[in-house]
Amino acid sequence: QLQLVESGGGLAQPGGSLRLSCAGSAFTSDYADIGWFRQVPGKEREAVLCISSYGGSTYYADSVVGRFTISRDNAKNTVYLQMNNLKPEDTAVYYCGTDILYITSYDCSGPRSWGQGTQVTVSS
Repeated sequence: QLQLVESGGGLAQPGGSLRLSCAGSAFTSDYADIGWFRQVPGKEREAVLCISSYGGSTYYADSVVGRFTISRDNAKNTVYLQMNNLKPEDTAVYYCGTDILYITSYDCSGPRSWGQGTQVTVSS
């Protein structure tokens, strides 16, 4: 497994923004795929946004289209999840993952490496 370290979670107001970071040695080039997932207590972890190697395939959960984007800084070995116009239902523990089994426009599943998770809370 590859080590991934997340940061950037916290409290945001509805309509606000947060940027999550995921640092890892895998992110030295666009070759590495990247996925962001989230989980709330009592529910399964769900894919939020995934991009395959060199951006060949991209998956967006319907609930985040137009609000969340992925970017990467290969020089810093870091990928980011920019979350805008946050809603209370975005509250969850967010995880980054890589070495993903499959990414299509309909689904993203099976990362072999995970970050430790970071809490995002959206509340007024």
